[in-house]
Amino acid sequence: MAVGLSYGCEGASANGRVGFVLYQNSKFFKSRIYKSHGSFSKQIVSGNIDGGRASGVELAFSPKYNTSELQLRDHACVFWDYATNDWSTVGCTKGRDQFLRCKCNHTTNFAVLMTFQIKYKYAKPLEYISYIGIGLSMAGLVITMLFQILTRKTRKSSITWMLVSLCFSMLIFNIIFVSGIENRNARNSGSDTSSYEQQPQPPATTDNTLLTSDLADPPAAPWCTAVAVLLHYFLLATFMWTALNSAQLYLLLLRAMQPLPGRFIATMSVLGWGIPALVVAITFGVTYREGKALNYRQEEFCWLAALDEHHNFSMEKPMLWSFLLPVALILLFNFIVLINITVSVIWRNNNNLTRNKKDSFMKRVIGTISIVVMLGITWTVGYLMLINQEETSLTFSYVFCILNGTQGLQICILYTFRSPVFKKKVSEVFPVFSVPEIPVYLHSKIYYVSKSHLGKHAKETFRPFQTLSEDTSLSTLSNLI
Repeated sequence: MAVGLSYGCEGASANGRVGFVLYQNSKFFKSRIYKSHGSFSKQIVSGNIDGGRASGVELAFSPKYNTSELQLRDHACVFWDYATNDWSTVGCTKGRDQFLRCKCNHTTNFAVLMTFQIKYKYAKPLEYISYIGIGLSMAGLVITMLFQILTRKTRKSSITWMLVSLCFSMLIFNIIFVSGIENRNARNSGSDTSSYEQQPQPPATTDNTLLTSDLADPPAAPWCTAVAVLLHYFLLATFMWTALNSAQLYLLLLRAMQPLPGRFIATMSVLGWGIPALVVAITFGVTYREGKALNYRQEEFCWLAALDEHHNFSMEKPMLWSFLLPVALILLFNFIVLINITVSVIWRNNNNLTRNKKDSFMKRVIGTISIVVMLGITWTVGYLMLINQEETSLTFSYVFCILNGTQGLQICILYTFRSPVFKKKVSEVFPVFSVPEIPVYLHSKIYYVSKSHLGKHAKETFRPFQTLSEDTSLSTLSNLI
């Protein structure tokens, strides 16, 4: 910190002396009002004039701080008042041009209290990837919902409500994310208070108000808190519906010959929309207080709070226990179901199936990818973004944005565009896109040829119950994807 000093004296003798002491830290000046969270040094200037009475002291400060991370928001000219044992602004005024200027009508222990706005770093390509991917996803989700609803009778499928609910919660989340995730009030306040080097101001005196913290309080934004609540709810609902789809896939594929339990859809609806609402209500009720919105949400983004005052990931913030932990449990459940389905149904060898091997392999790969996308397994990459290493975290951030920003588009491609009903409808409207269907047989024919009888004897063999169950599962999976 560079400091310039000037003073005026009245009745000073020829032998008058001026003395200043520079304290390198604030250990002797513990304030109850001004709370400091930053790690930068705090220096105090003490001035005394012997042999005369000071008519005024003016100080010009040039503070040094990390301009890449912090942005000066405001400052206050103060002195240490031994009567109250705290900082005071009485008799001091402030100004601002290329320096931070203070003028006091007395000499004592002077300081400039400053409050900063945090500068958040953004990777612009990530922002572009996110918005492009989400735009494509929203279009894909709308197409998928319309297709599922309008062709339900044609497809005779029982998964319509489950998949539509998943797509609906994901669509609403994406809409709110695009339109309201950024707290523009916080960004505007930061841009309006750029550092004094970049935006000189006239030296006119401004209100010298005692500051309470070295970090600026975020502007009041109730709408941002509301956006954070809605994002929290619909993203939790999206994951909840992936878990419920996992349960339905398990029942349809591994218990193919048994009907779904009674009132299955009604029960799933209560769980899918009710549990996320309960989690959000408890989280908001525990963390939110009037004037303490940052206990629940972040300042820069309208999303759950995750970092402490030192910008380290905090175990006490709601991001961990109201989102990361529940989602981790859901993803673990989905992963277990995925393993069961892939091992027991998709990749189980069945020599009785009369299919081309290449065609069978591709169907298995696509079937696996389809379930991975529906169950949101790719969201596990998000946990790798928590690695405390900038380059590694940035790499996983790109992978995360590409995989999950386009999840709605992936669902549309795998569950709508590949559907035989969709292909048929498209070929009726646009004959140029017609694709010949490849029949799948559920029984085989065995031909016997002998030297003594040149005639061909045909015999049909039907599968036992276990084999039929396996084929029915594969047929069900084919309809799902």
